[in-house]
Amino acid sequence: MSIPERFLALGDSFTIGTGTTPDRSFPAVLVRLWRERGRDVLLSNPAVNGYTTDDLIAEELPLVSSFRPTLVTILIGANDIVRGTDAESYRAQLERIHGAVHRDAPDARVIALPQPDWSLSPAASGFGDSAVIARIIERFNTVAREEAERAGASWVDLFPLMREQGRKHLLAADGLHPSAEAYAEWARALATSASASSP
Repeated sequence: MSIPERFLALGDSFTIGTGTTPDRSFPAVLVRLWRERGRDVLLSNPAVNGYTTDDLIAEELPLVSSFRPTLVTILIGANDIVRGTDAESYRAQLERIHGAVHRDAPDARVIALPQPDWSLSPAASGFGDSAVIARIIERFNTVAREEAERAGASWVDLFPLMREQGRKHLLAADGLHPSAEAYAEWARALATSASASSP
């Protein structure tokens, strides 16, 4: 019997699947797609709605050493924007996150992902001017890509897909988070661009 690959999904609402159910989150759908292709993958998804990089560091990173993942995804930053974190502070937090993952799971493949363009959602108006939010999201995603590359992680740029979904209003009933259909599209894109195996 083969040893299952171990997938740890770190993040916030966009990783746990807020707006739908956890079994329809992108990590859960991705695992099902991989299993259909014959991969034996065990998922741990500790992501929590509302989490910032601070929360991820405090509450999720300890699982890296205990779960012993072979694959880690990192998608975090939207709530840092909401709380007024600047881009360079966000960069420092990502450096800590990548450093800890590399230290505690040195052989794991790490895939970093952008946050979606939630400035296009109806609920974004409650957080400020949508054009300003869009520029900040783009800046944060640039920082996330730079830090992933610096750490030797893979960057899978789902942002064009995510932005198109936002323009099509593929949103959950809360008017902010992606719909189950949108999360499934992320998973399908990841299934074709990433492997559950270490490189």
